[in-house]
Amino acid sequence: MTAAPTETRQHNAPDGHEVSQVELERRQYRVHQQIQSTITSLISTIVFVVVIVIGLKLSPGWPRVKETFFSGEYFVKSFPHVLDGLWLNIRVLLVAVVGVAILSTLIALVRTSRSPILFPLRILALIYTTVMRGVPIIVVLYLIGFGIPGLGLFGRIDPSVLGIAVVMGYSAYVSEVLRAGFNDVHPSQRASARSLGLTSGQTTRLIVIPQALRKVAPALMNDFISMQKDVGLISVLGAVDAVRAAQIDVASTYNFTPYVVASLLFILMSVPFILLNDWYTERLRKRELSGGTV
Repeated sequence: MTAAPTETRQHNAPDGHEVSQVELERRQYRVHQQIQSTITSLISTIVFVVVIVIGLKLSPGWPRVKETFFSGEYFVKSFPHVLDGLWLNIRVLLVAVVGVAILSTLIALVRTSRSPILFPLRILALIYTTVMRGVPIIVVLYLIGFGIPGLGLFGRIDPSVLGIAVVMGYSAYVSEVLRAGFNDVHPSQRASARSLGLTSGQTTRLIVIPQALRKVAPALMNDFISMQKDVGLISVLGAVDAVRAAQIDVASTYNFTPYVVASLLFILMSVPFILLNDWYTERLRKRELSGGTV
């Protein structure tokens, strides 16, 4: 007499591992919940958009606001000027990214070091991060933008050099994020690396930094996205970036649509990195939860 199959029989997964019936039921439940959540999200989004549109249409001042901020004619006219200014923002951002990556890493390494020789540098790094996190970036921009030309050493400086002010401000924040990541790496990792014959520098470069970056990658990406927006502050010094180009068009047309154009360009520049940050954060979450698979 043949025995009936039990409900707890195993199934072979594509990778060759056996998956229990319990895990299959969990997967089916998660798929069902995901579909239900997606449908609910779509319905709620449609309802929200309809309510906003109806509210705007019923507002007595909406026609004037639409013409002032969302004019198709001025959008087309100002777009080339604002896009040309955006290239300056990108140049400043490239200078800022490289500078922040180098300076913040050095500050974090100095602050996490326990060498007595580096004690003066640790004090300087502490003072630097404390002061720079307390000073608004716009003030640093004024000091750099007017201070460096005032020295008369370099003549007319390239506007992209203004990224130094962003480097000085953000390196203080990013260095603290990196320092938290370095300190979060368990001491046993360093001890194991040293026992294998790696030097202190090799241990830091090959063992500590890669693990720390994985832990703080979402926080670093948030700082990078914030830095993308703050490079627009260089417009206060007269540099013709995207924001300043929009200001010029607004001053000549008395229409605020160019500001909307600049906002959309900054959003388009940030969206890929926001999606990358969300994807990597979700990947880390799934990796942490994968140990609970039955």
